[in-house]
Amino acid sequence: MSKKLPKSDLPFSYGFKGGNLVFTSGQWGIDPKTNQAVEGVEAQTRQALENLEVVLEAAGCTRRDVVKVTVFLASMRDFKAMNKAYVSFFEKPYPARTTVEAKLANESVRVEIEAIAVK
Repeated sequence: MSKKLPKSDLPFSYGFKGGNLVFTSGQWGIDPKTNQAVEGVEAQTRQALENLEVVLEAAGCTRRDVVKVTVFLASMRDFKAMNKAYVSFFEKPYPARTTVEAKLANESVRVEIEAIAVK
């Protein structure tokens, strides 16, 4: 595990490569230095995307290789703030995306983002 990612004792891989596909686990807006959620949905989205990028780079990918993203929001009221950070991370043409409201496993986390990349 990279020191650039938040610590977790949960039984999962941050990412898994199968053939030319890379599947990432959902990344939270957790600062790897403090292992705490950053404040605000926009900031959590940026942090989750930065954490996602670390996983992608470890698999030899970049954000440009991402073809599908799933965003889980604790509340759809946070969509606009999430989307503001999201569009500053990905470039056109944007990956396919699904955004859903979900009960997240950590109450301080408002956004979780997973991706599929092709390398």
